[in-house]
Amino acid sequence: MTEPELQKKEPQEKPFSLKNEIYEWLESGVFALTVVVLIFTFLFRIVMVDGRSMQPTLQDQDRVITVSLFYKPAPGDIVVVTQPNAMNHSLIKRVIAVEGQTVFIDPETGDVSVDGKVLTEPYIMEKINPSKIGDMKYPLTLKDGEVFVMGDNRNNSSDSRDSMIGIIDERYILGKAVLRIFPISDISVLR
Repeated sequence: MTEPELQKKEPQEKPFSLKNEIYEWLESGVFALTVVVLIFTFLFRIVMVDGRSMQPTLQDQDRVITVSLFYKPAPGDIVVVTQPNAMNHSLIKRVIAVEGQTVFIDPETGDVSVDGKVLTEPYIMEKINPSKIGDMKYPLTLKDGEVFVMGDNRNNSSDSRDSMIGIIDERYILGKAVLRIFPISDISVLR
C-alpha cells in the first residue's frame, strides 16, 4: 500500500451490541453508586432532627448535613451523638465544653459557665429552670476525649446534665451539623 492509501484508512467502529451497551451502563451505574456510598460514609451524612430539644435553632423533622472527616469537637458546634443512652437513639446537641474544660451550672440563675466564664448563648430558647439542672455534680471537669453537650431548648432537652445521657465520649460523635437542607424554605448554614 502506498502512503496516501494508508492515510485514507479510518479506524473501524465496533458494531453496535446491546450486550456491550448494557454492560457499559451497568459499569457506570456501579461506579456512580460506589462514589455516592463513599461520599456519604466518609465525607457527610444527612440526619433528621427528632424532637424539640434544639429549638429555636433546629425544629423537629429538619434535615441537616453533617461532616465527619477529620472532625474534632469544639465548643459551640452542633453535633450528632451516637453514644448508647437511655433514649435508645442518636441525639443532636450543642457542644458546651470539651476535654480539660470545667462546666458549672448555677442552680439559682440557670447560667452555664465554662472555666469560670458565664457563656453568652444567644441561640438558646431560655435559661435553665433550676429544677432542670439534672443530676450531675458541678463543677465538672472533662477528661481526655470527653464532651459535655446540651440542647438549645434547655428546659426540654435530655443531655449531659442527666446521667441517663451523661458525658459524651467524642468517639461517639458522628459529625458536626453544618447545613440545614430541609425544609427548603429554611436552608441555612448552622452556627
